[in-house]
Amino acid sequence: MGNILILNPILYTAETNEIPQVASIKDTMIYTLGLGFVQNGHRVTLIAAEDYRPTEAERYDFEVLFFKTVCKKLFLPRCLPYMPELRPYLKEHGEHYDLIITSEVFAPWSYTAVRLMPEKTIVWQELANHNRMLHRLPSLCWYHIVARLLMRKAYVVPRSEAARAFIGQFMRHVSATSIDHGIDLKKLDGFLGQPAGETPKQKQFAVVSQLIPRKRISHTITQFAAFYEKGNRDYRLYVIGDGEEREWLCEQAKNLGLTESVIFCGRLQHREMFPILAASKALLISTEKDNNMVSISESIAAGTPVVTTSVPYNAVCVARGKLGIVKDDWNADALTAICRDNKTYVDNCLTYREKLSNRSCAEQFLRCQRERTERQ
Repeated sequence: MGNILILNPILYTAETNEIPQVASIKDTMIYTLGLGFVQNGHRVTLIAAEDYRPTEAERYDFEVLFFKTVCKKLFLPRCLPYMPELRPYLKEHGEHYDLIITSEVFAPWSYTAVRLMPEKTIVWQELANHNRMLHRLPSLCWYHIVARLLMRKAYVVPRSEAARAFIGQFMRHVSATSIDHGIDLKKLDGFLGQPAGETPKQKQFAVVSQLIPRKRISHTITQFAAFYEKGNRDYRLYVIGDGEEREWLCEQAKNLGLTESVIFCGRLQHREMFPILAASKALLISTEKDNNMVSISESIAAGTPVVTTSVPYNAVCVARGKLGIVKDDWNADALTAICRDNKTYVDNCLTYREKLSNRSCAEQFLRCQRERTERQ
């Protein structure tokens, strides 16, 4: 049994100038990772920014600490939260932990952990490009100066091949192993009431996304409309999520004569989302800008193939594992193809899903740390 500390101040993405308030953080990617360590018999502490504390009181499966942030007008919500409590906490309690996992090289909390506990810290890198804040100047300075000179002892584990190629330009110690976001398969199957492979597929597709411009939900609806008109009028498209474009997208569906066929579900908890996702022929993604998409991993784990652009970093895994169709500006023909060969794609997803387990993800971190220690 080991003691694991996870530093991930930003629990979910804020797309506007306000941090959205949520009732629970148990559906977040980082909580699922912590749960994977617990399920493998380890003790976990998660440190997050106070600004992301949920609105409802919760009981967690491990210790969750919310640290206060300062200079919010400078750092939040789009930028990097600064938590002055972190340094004294690590100085006092750092020796208690066997492994520290921190998110991103370009982050003040990662810098603090690497400087104080370099031999215990793994930096989990998702970004595969420079942060665009202030015309990329802070990011350029950080990676070229701070990372190279002051974080040179950092050990980095990328979340994708794209992230490895990017961070390898600046850091000397980058793992050959990539670790994607993990999924709690036991919880997923519990929400379904049966193993994912036993969920019958219905004549439907799903979108799981914020309804914002860069996600290009309009393109998805347009291509579904074309598919619908090709003799597939018994199909439905479930749009799970909310955002600034919802009213406009509802109007688009109405104008296309799809009021009854495009169902806007709003934001759903996982227990409500997974049955819809598992019963769908495919998850549809048209995004023009994204990193690793958790929804891709969740879909595959639910036994549902993916139709996506090549933009998400984990689209590489979809293409390589034949877990769906990867094509920029995909159209109605892709929907026809995913339905025609659906069983093959579904079987591939069910074979691959164990690799996405949060328990497997947690074990990979420990394996990386052991290999790192053996090389030293």
